[in-house]
Amino acid sequence: MPATLRSRFVMAGNVKTHYTESGDDGPVIVGLHGGGSGSSGQSGMGPLMPGLGEQFRYIAPDSVGGYGLTDVDAPVPYGVQSRVDHLEDFVDALCLDRFSIMGNSQGAWVAAKYAILHPDRIEKMILVASGTIVNAMGITRPPSPGMAAFAAYDGTPERMRDLLKAIVYNHDMITDELVARRNNAATRPGALEKFKEFGANTGKFQREAPLNSNFGMKESLPALTKVIPTIFIWGENDEFAPPDGGRELEPMLPDVKFHWVPEAGHQAQTDQPEICTNIIREFMLAPVPA
Repeated sequence: MPATLRSRFVMAGNVKTHYTESGDDGPVIVGLHGGGSGSSGQSGMGPLMPGLGEQFRYIAPDSVGGYGLTDVDAPVPYGVQSRVDHLEDFVDALCLDRFSIMGNSQGAWVAAKYAILHPDRIEKMILVASGTIVNAMGITRPPSPGMAAFAAYDGTPERMRDLLKAIVYNHDMITDELVARRNNAATRPGALEKFKEFGANTGKFQREAPLNSNFGMKESLPALTKVIPTIFIWGENDEFAPPDGGRELEPMLPDVKFHWVPEAGHQAQTDQPEICTNIIREFMLAPVPA
């Protein structure tokens, strides 16, 4: 029977943090949303949560940076690295000693960076369509067509729908409820300003020395995936982080199994929730090699 979704808040460090969860006492998966305006745990991972909640406890936090319902005043001095710092406080607040971790897009980089820093706490890792990881592995790709829709977002429902069309292949999956949830989150008082600050600080973290030395994963991610079972899921119709980048990444991560999902965009879990749920369930239930 599909699990219901629950809305919760917790103090993670000094940050009032919203998260959505499903399931009860099964193995824990922490799922991290992408970096587009208005994203949240539910908007990013919600399609997976009823199915996976049947056997697992799935926890999807709203990040710092103006996302979801988490406190917009939370500091983000290092941009995307501040998401990692916040995640450290979040899992500690929930007393999660060992868990599996999942991330989509920018959230995949956050998941991988947390696992690099805390490999002793991660059981398995699931990554989904991440241009951020492509860049962190030293692969240079031209701007994708989908990026224009992200840049054009102006706080209106119409532009939010355009943004979602850039990351969801099946436009029938872009419901009015999804558009409203993301747009309401993105236009909370202070959220747009915090999102712009977060983006500017992420740019500095990725490109400016000496901070940028903390962004790259060319050596650390292949080493990590030799000891932590990892899969990568990628939509074959991704217009935001095109599959060409993932195909170039695949041989650089020889210990990672890549799953190429047909008729799916950047949020493959939204386009093909049943296929992605089955991939993740099979991976999670497989025994860990000695």
